Amino acid sequence: MSSDPHLQSVLTETSDRWLARLRELVECESPTEDAAAVNRAMDMAIAWAEELGGRVVRHPQTGYGDVVELWFGEHAAGCKPLMLLGHLDTVWPRVTLAGMPWRQEADAQGRMRLWGPGVLDMKAGVIMALAAMEAVQQNGGLSRPVVLLLNPDEETGSEVSRPHTERIAHDCEAVFVLEPAQGLPGTADDAAYKTARKGVGQYRLDVTGLASHSGVDFTRGRSAVLELARLLLKVEQFTDLETGLTVNPGVIGGGTRSNVIAAHAWAEVDVRIARAADAERVDRFFHGLTVDDPACSLQVSGGINRPPMERGEGTVRLFEQARSLAASLGMELKEAATGGGSDGNFTAGIGVPTLDGMGAVGEGAHAAHESLLLDHLLPRTVLLAAMIASSE
Repeated sequence: MSSDPHLQSVLTETSDRWLARLRELVECESPTEDAAAVNRAMDMAIAWAEELGGRVVRHPQTGYGDVVELWFGEHAAGCKPLMLLGHLDTVWPRVTLAGMPWRQEADAQGRMRLWGPGVLDMKAGVIMALAAMEAVQQNGGLSRPVVLLLNPDEETGSEVSRPHTERIAHDCEAVFVLEPAQGLPGTADDAAYKTARKGVGQYRLDVTGLASHSGVDFTRGRSAVLELARLLLKVEQFTDLETGLTVNPGVIGGGTRSNVIAAHAWAEVDVRIARAADAERVDRFFHGLTVDDPACSLQVSGGINRPPMERGEGTVRLFEQARSLAASLGMELKEAATGGGSDGNFTAGIGVPTLDGMGAVGEGAHAAHESLLLDHLLPRTVLLAAMIASSE
């Protein structure tokens, strides 16, 4: 299996135009909670896709930006589409550019980088998908229809987009996720594609006790704070590193004043699972928690909201295809697993072969040093185009 050199030629010729469009997209700030801002970014992607002959299906949402399907190629009986999966919302508020502007400059090691809010996670991935589609279409066209699905709410759990993602993916041959690569060049992961992701859960514990004056009527009170502390010691023990199950009480709160026995306390707990089979066990554990003090009560809410993306046979087959194509381009491609989730968890969770981490190479997603390595952008886009072109 080899990659047509014409793909690289086309992408090299168009790289300056797509780089300028990446800057436009980054400078169109699009935090998840600002629906109008996300839709402005969606409008940009739609306009560029339409220039390439893309057909648009737009699903308006309430409280979020729109879910957008961009279709390329002709539907044919017996030929399943290929899905390219991305999102255009970011974690950054609309005031971020002032202190974290787009810039192209070298880092301390002399490597040229692109900097800016959302550049790595994952606006570069969206631009790579569009650039790759242009190259493939100029190089003989598509062997199967391709849909680029752009979601507006990935950073907050994909509440409105998940049904669309699963509905479309159900009829697809495979899914390529344009999230950033795993790891940096020179590290153990070394800009890898992701063949496994942990599932993600969020649970909330609400404890109700009995308030009283801590000096005047100490023994009458029943502290929700102390009861929550005892519960969190139980929660901590549920972590099982051997099976990849981790439980982290990341946020807690409770009480009103130091001289009042606390009547209420709460905790938000992050859960990660490597195996789908562990989801039921986790849920049983949390809903089986009980208070030690019978005068207190506990309410548990939440659950597993992203199934794990397990390293299945279909995903391994996609990775081996990508590794072979990468080798023909003079690249060594590695695979890796990650504890983070993406919308690829949903497509893998319904049994569709899914390959993740096919976007840009960089670091600092969700951090002030968010950036990507410029010299990896073109080769990774060429590889993406080759994967699309070879999806027969």
